[in-house]
Amino acid sequence: MRPLIDNLVAAVKKRGGRMELEAFRALIQKTRDSLFEDVDTLTELVIASGVPIEIEGDEVVLKTFFRPWREEIFCVVDIETNGSVPNRSQIIEIGALKWRNGEIVDRFESFAACSYLPYNISEITGIMPEDLADAPPLSKMLPTFKAFLGDAVFVAHNISFDYNFVSHSFERFGLGVLGNRKLCTIELARRTIEAERYGLGHLNIALDINTLVHHRAYADALTASKVLEIGLGRLPDSIVTTEQLIDFTKLPIAKAKKISTGT
Repeated sequence: MRPLIDNLVAAVKKRGGRMELEAFRALIQKTRDSLFEDVDTLTELVIASGVPIEIEGDEVVLKTFFRPWREEIFCVVDIETNGSVPNRSQIIEIGALKWRNGEIVDRFESFAACSYLPYNISEITGIMPEDLADAPPLSKMLPTFKAFLGDAVFVAHNISFDYNFVSHSFERFGLGVLGNRKLCTIELARRTIEAERYGLGHLNIALDINTLVHHRAYADALTASKVLEIGLGRLPDSIVTTEQLIDFTKLPIAKAKKISTGT
């Protein structure tokens, strides 16, 4: 499903953010992973994955291609886990907030029940087994988080870890692959902020964010949202839409900085 979603988004972007519905369906037919899934089912699964597309008449529209980033809802996410490998570990805490144009508009915070919590994880996070004893199981917590996330842009610091771990967890519990557009605050910071290091703990101090708690999900999500806000405040004026912002964070750093300085 992941290659299919990536191909569909790339195709719609290449056509200027709009694509004829029949062409969209034909691309699904051509690139689907399994011959046993019909096009209608796959179309519904793609939309349910969090991809910000909508069907307008006989066209498919990628909303982030046209929406100004100042009007976008960014869901800043941080997770704590009992290990680093999704196949052998699980999420033990999710902290997330929805941020739009300088304001937190909603928040999500929850532990997840866990039968195995290594001592070193407790040392790093401060999360103890008793904190998880009465927490909801992942099978109940994850659907609630998925509904909270909706089709917002998924934001995290070092996004590959959080995004891939959440996506794997969604699939594991029958919620489908994670298809939301994504933005990494490390990559945004590297292109907009001068710093010796770009780890969240260092930026927390260097940028005078000074969130008191570190390595707890909501506190780290809050810190990342501040990094997001500072980075967005230093964007070049030419970056207007959400997709332009996402593309900007993927540019070579030297090129991005030249755009930012106008040189």
